[in-house]
Formats: sequence, C-alpha cells, structure tokens
Amino acid sequence: MQPKIIVSTPLFEIIINRLCQQLIENHNRFEESVIIGLQPKGIHLANRLTKRLQQILNVSIIPSGKLDLTFYRDDFRRRDEILIPNATEINVVLENKRVILVDDVLYTGRSVRAGMDALLAFGRPKDVELLVLIDRRFSRHLPIQANYIGKMVDTIVSEKVKVEWKEKEGEDRIILYSKSDK
Repeated sequence: MQPKIIVSTPLFEIIINRLCQQLIENHNRFEESVIIGLQPKGIHLANRLTKRLQQILNVSIIPSGKLDLTFYRDDFRRRDEILIPNATEINVVLENKRVILVDDVLYTGRSVRAGMDALLAFGRPKDVELLVLIDRRFSRHLPIQANYIGKMVDTIVSEKVKVEWKEKEGEDRIILYSKSDK
C-alpha cells in the first residue's frame, strides 16, 4: 500500500476550527475548563487549539498545560528503547475544573488511560473529556472513547496513522501508510 494523505492542509484547518467551535459550545469562555495536551504528540494539537480559541474568543489566555505520561504507561518497563520523559507543565489548579485531555491519535486507548492516571496526581477534576484529531475506531484495547473527534479512520493493525504539523514537518496533513512503507 502506498502512503495515502487522508487529511490535507485545507481540511486540517477546517477540522481544527470545527473542534474549536464544539469546545466553545460546551465550555463557553473556558473560565472553569483547562486544555491538557498529552506528551509528546498531543501538545501540538493542544497548542493549535488554544491559539485558535484565543483568536475566536478574543481572549489572551485559555488555561492549558502539557502532561507527560511516560512513567504511567503500562509498557514502560517492557520496551526495548529507553523512554525519555517529557516536561509536564500544569500551572493551573485542576481541582473541580473541567479538563479536556488532548491527543493526536486514539488507537488502543492505553495512552489515554496513562494520561488519566497522571492527571489525577494534580488534583481531582470535576470531569474529564477527551479530544482527538484521529480516532482509529477498530483497535481499542480499553473501553475509551473520545468526546470530540476530528476524523474517524477505519484501519487495520498493519496500518499506521501519522499526523504531520506545519511547525514540525512544514505542512499540516495526516497520512495513512502500512508498516512496510517507508
């Protein structure tokens, strides 16, 4: 299978705007809500969402943070490579807040589970929602589902979804490829 672009730059921007509008519907001006990006890849989406929300709502700050889940992963000690922890930056009290966990791709659900465990070390939120750019529907190992979904993609285990960011790879797009593709 040749790599296939499933979301191009124009559609990528539409998805980001739609997700922001859905968040505004449920969180109004974010007085009691916090956006938390899961390290390493969810932070790109969380940053993009907070910047766009600031523009739409004409506010200077949307409460947000970055959460590292390295030591909360269930495969932490099973991996061959050594995992280097990322920075956690949560400069807001999460107690009784509405938290939106943000990740790029929802696949097995294990990263989200680890993120929820890590999140509880910072307090007890009023509730927790999940926002993902891509939901790979048929691969769940845990009963986790997103509240906000950019795009659902039906994939098989031998396929991989890669999100590319303008800030990092020079272009916003989402690519589907098989593990044998380079």
